[in-house]
Amino acid sequence: MEGSGTPNGYELVEDEARLVELVAEASTAPRYALDTEFHREQTYFPRVGLVQLAWGERVILLDPLTTSLEPLIALLDSPAIAIMHAPDQDLEILRQVVGRVPARLMDTQTAAGFCGLRSASLRDLLARFLDIDVAKGDRLTDWLRRPLQPEQLAYAAADVRHLTPLWAALQARLEASGRLEWCEEECERLRLRQSAARRPEDAWLRVRELRRLPRRSQPLAIAVAAWRERRAAQLDIPVRYVLSDLALAAVVQSAPDSVAALAAVRGVDGRAMSGSAGKGLLEAIAQARRSPPRVPRKPKGPDRSHLQPVVALVSAWLSQVARDDDLDPALVATRADLTSFLDGEPDARLAGGWRYERYGSRVEELLTGNAAVALEPDGKLRLEKRSGRPL
Repeated sequence: MEGSGTPNGYELVEDEARLVELVAEASTAPRYALDTEFHREQTYFPRVGLVQLAWGERVILLDPLTTSLEPLIALLDSPAIAIMHAPDQDLEILRQVVGRVPARLMDTQTAAGFCGLRSASLRDLLARFLDIDVAKGDRLTDWLRRPLQPEQLAYAAADVRHLTPLWAALQARLEASGRLEWCEEECERLRLRQSAARRPEDAWLRVRELRRLPRRSQPLAIAVAAWRERRAAQLDIPVRYVLSDLALAAVVQSAPDSVAALAAVRGVDGRAMSGSAGKGLLEAIAQARRSPPRVPRKPKGPDRSHLQPVVALVSAWLSQVARDDDLDPALVATRADLTSFLDGEPDARLAGGWRYERYGSRVEELLTGNAAVALEPDGKLRLEKRSGRPL
């Protein structure tokens, strides 16, 4: 084992009793850095190769292939704040492995977005805020092969070693700009989004070809995509190995009722669908015909679908204002966020919190005819009170 006082500056933990001791210590710290290394290229569920923790002067590397990660639950449930960078997949892994995500979370990439930096990498942020140059990692490294090499362990340790000082620097910038509360709200939104398991019935929403289908085809899209999701989870293989997105859409459109008809669908591997897979898919199709899944309808406010032609213009204005405000435009609103807002969906991101106060309320002024978008001589767009005087 490597102690924090050694030249390498990390401790490799391969013993559960030692992990319990360290978790008890970390749980008393105000904050801790957290990261994971994993693979999921050939599997449905991510396979964890290493978990990294850092607090105070300690850097801990946990080997999940030799010890249970269950003791981490006490740390994740503690009042200590987890500092992470772009943690979506890490949170998914924690939820899968130990059934928890941190009770409190701050994301340095989100924080950087509130400082005007777009999708900033950890390496770039460390160079910008702490003047620290860390080596680039090898994207092809195998985190599941043992023994892990010294250079792998050093890279993994570097991923968490400077996270808490980086957060301190970002926090100071956010406090100075009055945006710390915005960042906290956004990080909690991120934490809650990853705290619940994904439902197979929602899988169709992640497939663009299925989202574009007419409403009459959506019940079958729900059923077929849910079958693919469950099949992939059962076999622990990527969903694309079961059916590609193109084949999925083709199956929904053709709705085959026999193995021969299924094998004739574009993109479907007839050999792969000749056994239990094909039987299961055909049964899912038949069941959807007998009892169509309910297509969820979101409660809506006033119908503003006639305003869709202005999406491009308002989206351009929002991006410009975000940059003027020194914010990552994608953090303010994506085109999909704006469309949801224009559709009157009450849970649209622009409809609540800091986004509505700063931006959504101004878009509403435009929608109600109280404001207009003007083009300045320098090419910038400006939202201004409408005069009502036609040209």
